[in-house]
Amino acid sequence: MKSIIQTKKAPAAVGPYSQGIKAGNTIYVSGQLPIDPATGELYQGGDIKEETRISLMNVKAVLEEAGASLADVVKCTVFIKDMNQFGLINEIYEEVFGDSKPARVCVEVSRLPKDVNVEIDAIAVL
Repeated sequence: MKSIIQTKKAPAAVGPYSQGIKAGNTIYVSGQLPIDPATGELYQGGDIKEETRISLMNVKAVLEEAGASLADVVKCTVFIKDMNQFGLINEIYEEVFGDSKPARVCVEVSRLPKDVNVEIDAIAVL
Protein backbone atom coordinates (compact mmCIF):
# COMPACT_ATOMS: atom_id res chain seq x y z
CA MET A 1 0.00 0.00 0.00
CA LYS A 2 1.34 3.43 -0.86
CA SER A 3 0.30 6.92 0.13
CA ILE A 4 1.24 10.36 -1.12
CA ILE A 5 3.08 12.66 1.26
CA GLN A 6 2.07 16.31 0.95
CA THR A 7 3.12 19.18 3.22
CA LYS A 8 3.08 22.96 3.04
CA LYS A 9 6.36 22.92 5.02
CA ALA A 10 8.22 21.91 1.85
CA PRO A 11 7.98 23.46 -1.63
CA ALA A 12 5.20 22.30 -3.89
CA ALA A 13 6.29 19.95 -6.65
CA VAL A 14 7.52 21.76 -9.77
CA GLY A 15 6.11 19.05 -12.02
CA PRO A 16 3.75 16.07 -12.14
CA TYR A 17 5.12 14.23 -9.10
CA SER A 18 4.62 13.98 -5.34
CA GLN A 19 6.83 15.50 -2.66
CA GLY A 20 7.12 12.00 -1.30
CA ILE A 21 5.62 8.54 -1.26
CA LYS A 22 5.23 6.22 1.70
CA ALA A 23 5.15 2.55 0.71
CA GLY A 24 4.90 0.23 3.67
CA ASN A 25 7.61 1.34 6.09
CA THR A 26 9.70 3.04 3.38
CA ILE A 27 9.56 6.72 2.51
CA TYR A 28 10.79 8.08 -0.81
CA VAL A 29 11.40 11.84 -0.82
CA SER A 30 11.51 13.48 -4.24
CA GLY A 31 14.45 15.71 -5.08
CA GLN A 32 14.29 18.89 -3.03
CA LEU A 33 15.53 22.22 -4.29
CA PRO A 34 16.64 25.31 -2.33
CA ILE A 35 13.18 26.86 -2.36
CA ASP A 36 11.58 28.61 0.62
CA PRO A 37 8.31 26.72 1.16
CA ALA A 38 6.65 29.74 2.78
CA THR A 39 7.15 32.01 -0.23
CA GLY A 40 7.79 29.56 -3.06
CA GLU A 41 10.86 31.65 -3.89
CA LEU A 42 14.11 30.13 -5.03
CA TYR A 43 17.13 30.99 -2.86
CA GLN A 44 19.34 33.20 -5.00
CA GLY A 45 22.10 34.19 -2.59
CA GLY A 46 24.82 32.29 -4.43
CA ASP A 47 25.95 30.39 -1.32
CA ILE A 48 26.11 26.62 -2.00
CA LYS A 49 26.16 25.91 1.73
CA GLU A 50 22.85 27.72 2.22
CA GLU A 51 21.38 26.05 -0.88
CA THR A 52 22.35 22.68 0.57
CA ARG A 53 20.91 23.53 4.00
CA ILE A 54 17.58 24.67 2.51
CA SER A 55 17.34 21.56 0.32
CA LEU A 56 18.00 19.30 3.32
CA MET A 57 15.46 21.15 5.47
CA ASN A 58 12.90 20.55 2.72
CA VAL A 59 13.80 16.83 2.77
CA LYS A 60 13.34 16.92 6.55
CA ALA A 61 9.90 18.55 6.24
CA VAL A 62 8.63 15.84 3.88
CA LEU A 63 10.01 13.14 6.17
CA GLU A 64 8.35 14.68 9.22
CA GLU A 65 5.00 14.80 7.43
CA ALA A 66 5.36 11.02 6.97
CA GLY A 67 6.26 10.47 10.63
CA ALA A 68 10.00 10.08 10.05
CA SER A 69 13.15 12.09 10.69
CA LEU A 70 16.57 12.57 9.15
CA ALA A 71 17.80 9.79 11.47
CA ASP A 72 15.60 7.36 9.49
CA VAL A 73 17.28 8.16 6.16
CA VAL A 74 19.17 5.21 4.69
CA LYS A 75 20.20 6.74 1.34
CA CYS A 76 20.46 10.13 -0.36
CA THR A 77 21.29 11.20 -3.86
CA VAL A 78 22.93 14.60 -4.19
CA PHE A 79 22.98 16.22 -7.61
CA ILE A 80 25.36 19.18 -7.96
CA LYS A 81 26.33 21.44 -10.85
CA ASP A 82 29.94 21.87 -9.77
CA MET A 83 32.00 19.09 -8.19
CA ASN A 84 34.42 21.77 -6.99
CA GLN A 85 31.75 22.62 -4.37
CA PHE A 86 31.72 19.05 -3.03
CA GLY A 87 33.62 19.98 0.15
CA LEU A 88 31.28 22.87 0.99
CA ILE A 89 28.23 20.69 0.43
CA ASN A 90 29.76 18.00 2.66
CA GLU A 91 30.20 20.51 5.51
CA ILE A 92 26.46 21.16 5.65
CA TYR A 93 25.52 17.55 4.91
CA GLU A 94 27.62 16.37 7.87
CA GLU A 95 26.26 19.14 10.12
CA VAL A 96 22.66 18.21 9.30
CA PHE A 97 23.01 14.41 9.51
CA GLY A 98 25.52 14.29 12.38
CA ASP A 99 26.29 10.71 13.41
CA SER A 100 23.38 9.34 11.37
CA LYS A 101 25.23 9.09 8.05
CA PRO A 102 23.11 7.49 5.32
CA ALA A 103 24.53 5.86 2.22
CA ARG A 104 24.92 8.44 -0.52
CA VAL A 105 25.57 9.09 -4.18
CA CYS A 106 26.86 12.49 -5.31
CA VAL A 107 26.77 13.25 -9.02
CA GLU A 108 27.79 16.31 -11.00
CA VAL A 109 25.17 17.21 -13.60
CA SER A 110 25.06 19.83 -16.32
CA ARG A 111 21.72 21.31 -15.32
CA LEU A 112 19.08 21.04 -12.61
CA PRO A 113 15.46 22.25 -12.42
CA LYS A 114 15.17 26.03 -12.06
CA ASP A 115 18.94 26.18 -12.68
CA VAL A 116 19.73 25.50 -9.01
CA ASN A 117 23.16 24.29 -7.94
CA VAL A 118 22.01 21.38 -5.77
CA GLU A 119 19.10 18.94 -5.52
CA ILE A 120 18.79 16.22 -2.87
CA ASP A 121 16.47 13.23 -2.60
CA ALA A 122 16.21 10.63 0.15
CA ILE A 123 14.97 7.19 1.08
CA ALA A 124 14.03 6.53 4.71
CA VAL A 125 12.89 3.43 6.55
CA LEU A 126 10.72 3.50 9.66
